[in-house]
Amino acid sequence: MEWHDDAIVLSVRQHGESGTILEALTRTHGRHMGLVRGGRKMKPVLQPGNSIRLQWRARLQEHLGNFACELDTARAGALMESREALAGLNAFTSVASATLPERGPLYEPVFVASTILLDAMLEDGLAHWGAIYVRWEAGLLEALGFGLDLSSCAATGETEDLVYVSPKSGRAVSAAAGAPYAGRLFPLPQFLLGSQNEVGADDIAAGLALTGHFLFERVLRPTGKPMPSARLRLDSLAGHQDGESK
Repeated sequence: MEWHDDAIVLSVRQHGESGTILEALTRTHGRHMGLVRGGRKMKPVLQPGNSIRLQWRARLQEHLGNFACELDTARAGALMESREALAGLNAFTSVASATLPERGPLYEPVFVASTILLDAMLEDGLAHWGAIYVRWEAGLLEALGFGLDLSSCAATGETEDLVYVSPKSGRAVSAAAGAPYAGRLFPLPQFLLGSQNEVGADDIAAGLALTGHFLFERVLRPTGKPMPSARLRLDSLAGHQDGESK
């Protein structure tokens, strides 16, 4: 069996004397793993965040199979030069690895959004790409069948003045309906509703808290997995920036 695909490197680990096991997020084959023979010699290519072209071969579909790969877009070096970009890269790879089932359904929208996110991380700091990261996690939840419903108020059906999200239902709540329970609801960052207003550090921190909650409660905890430490570090970094902005 054989296929070719676009992919993003998520992780690599040593296998034998010269090989590596590559974990990649592919455009049309989901999160996939395979053996790269002589992979240690390809270390500059097989760096998390790099885009590559993959060829996968195996005798049977269920086998690990062998990868042949070539570099498409090198990002890893530039991302590692920035503390914020490195934190974002580590959060992205760890969340994708922990939540996406291996060889699961096709998640092409997640792959496309991942490419956009990684390219954004090359341009500027967390203030620039933080909202894109939150949208990526919201899209990931949608792809996994746990999308947030921000279209109308869960209590009244209203579509205006939506400022909260219920931690139980994942549905939006209006300011009036949510006022008595504000301490138990998540703030709803307006950029998730398509607002064109400037996104502040507090909006990014609130967005990360929101999507992180549902990733953990609906995807990770039911399978006995913790929230990846790299994702928690991104929370901490965003919270620190939020504190500095006040």
